[in-house]
This record gives sequence, structure tokens and C-alpha cells, in this order.
Amino acid sequence: MASPLGFTESGRLYWREVVEPALRAAGVDVLDPWDAESSAWFAAAERLPEPGRTARLVEVNARVGRRNASLLDRCDGVLAVLDGVDVDSGTAAEIGYAGALGKPVVGLRTDLRPGGDNSATPVNLQVAYFISAAGGRVCTGVGEAVELIRELIGRPRP
Repeated sequence: MASPLGFTESGRLYWREVVEPALRAAGVDVLDPWDAESSAWFAAAERLPEPGRTARLVEVNARVGRRNASLLDRCDGVLAVLDGVDVDSGTAAEIGYAGALGKPVVGLRTDLRPGGDNSATPVNLQVAYFISAAGGRVCTGVGEAVELIRELIGRPRP
């Protein structure tokens, strides 16, 4: 899963109540970069006084970055949430990394606002290109996106 959903309460709710259950119901195991462990690392570092907080946050940032790269190394494919005025920069980086590893990527864009460079692309054309080059496409519904990632990673229907 690649997304900015963990940054907001509404995003976390959407992830926990809609997207993650749909993936699991389709027989897809989920590697979640927004699990409680990463959040706890940041919360503990943020509570530290200066001096020390910034140095600890630098360590946590590197730890989380390595962990997220490791999740991408281990996964069979990526479902990337593309909602927003522009695709989240971290999500875009994860799409590029997964594509470079040869992993299929499926985009999920439920946002109705235009977000592409022109009317022929729903998101940034380079992001759309890398999703397509990785064997996926941008989908507008959770069900469609989940079904496509399930097919691309070769999971049988439950």
C-alpha cells in the first residue's frame, strides 16, 4: 500500500474501514506502512525536548524510510492512492521504486477534481506512465483497483 492516508484521521478511517478490508476480502495480504509501530517511533521522538529531538527525528526518518523500502522490496505489487490536487510526493516515489523493481502498480483515484497535466491523464503524466509501465492502470473505484491488483499479483479469488 502506498498512500498519504495515514496523515489524517479521515484518511486512516478510510484505510481501516474501506481499503484494507477490501484487499483482505480479495485474498490480498497487506503490508501496511501506516502500522502502529512507525507512528509510535515518531510520537516518542516528538516528545523529546531539544537538544535531542531533531537528531532523534533524523534517525526515525531514516528508519521509517528503510522500513518502507523493505516493504516495497518484499511485496508482490502496490496499490497506490492518488487522491488530492496532486499525487503525494512519497506515494509518487514509492510508485517509481516499485516500478523499477518490476512490481505491478495499480493507482486508485476517487478524487473527482482534475489532477493531470492534460485531459488525457487523471494524474501527473509521469506518475500515470510509471503505473502503466508497471502493468497497471489508474482506477476510479476501490473494487476495481482491488480486483486488478489481485489479478496482477496472481492471487486466486477467495
